[in-house]
Amino acid sequence: MTTRSIKSVAVFCGSNFGASEVFADGARVLGRALGEAGITIVYGGTTKGLMGVVANAALEAGGSVHGVITESLHQRGQSHSGLTKHEIVLTLRSRKERMVELSDAFIALPGGIGTIEELMEVWTMNQLSEIDKPVGLLNSAGFFDAFLGFIDHMVDTQFLPAEHRQSICVDIDPSALIQKLRTYARVDVPKWL
Repeated sequence: MTTRSIKSVAVFCGSNFGASEVFADGARVLGRALGEAGITIVYGGTTKGLMGVVANAALEAGGSVHGVITESLHQRGQSHSGLTKHEIVLTLRSRKERMVELSDAFIALPGGIGTIEELMEVWTMNQLSEIDKPVGLLNSAGFFDAFLGFIDHMVDTQFLPAEHRQSICVDIDPSALIQKLRTYARVDVPKWL
């Protein structure tokens, strides 16, 4: 089994805290685990919600955090001032492109439509062989269960090959999820059925 070198992980997550403290706890444990492992976090650059929790936990653990924020959010005072590195870009599109460029892997935590959109974009890029960077879900409190059920529905209705359902790593434990990303083997099955 080949082990990938993962030096940076883009973290996609909510700018809100969500309805349960379990979500913040998962973000905190993930941030600490990435920081202690020497893996740089690349994220949206704000102090808000789970985004701030994961960044602060990594920094407290001695880790490196690279924020990429849009000019409009920066102008609204949402930039995290304590980051290791901070970039301001013009648009959401350029923010996502930069995060993909900087990262060796991706982890999505609970979040809203922006989180899901970022997740789906990198998962699709892998499926189309535009990138070869593993994608993971930190499934805190079963947050992604319904989403994974919908993905299974895509397989059942023959819009997604079953092998591609397995091309995303899922775990409730941050350290186990990081290890799954390191040992991820690319799925080379065409997307067309």
